[in-house]
Amino acid sequence: MSELTQQKCTACRVGAPSATSEEIEAYKPQIPDWEFVEVDGVPRVQREYSFPDFVSALAFTNKVGALAEEEGHHPAIVLEWGKVNVAWWTHKIKNIHLNDLIMAAKTDQIFNDR
Repeated sequence: MSELTQQKCTACRVGAPSATSEEIEAYKPQIPDWEFVEVDGVPRVQREYSFPDFVSALAFTNKVGALAEEEGHHPAIVLEWGKVNVAWWTHKIKNIHLNDLIMAAKTDQIFNDR
């Protein structure tokens, strides 16, 4: 199994396969702080990051946004003083795709590299 952070997102369209439960279980150790939840009937992977102030939370948010643009895959991001909530899911299939796991790992990498 390859490192999620070394993978690139693939173009996703309606009908693309969701990540299987086996794939999710196999990759979970690479993204241990992420929660798998359902919002309005749609599965997603989400995590809250803590920061000492608004400025550093905003800088992180901007880096995640730049990554999203680079990969062509975009999250829901909620920025508040001292915290940022990031959620990944694939809108076109209304489910979790391998792209979402890749982006979760890359989001952690941004956080850890700051």
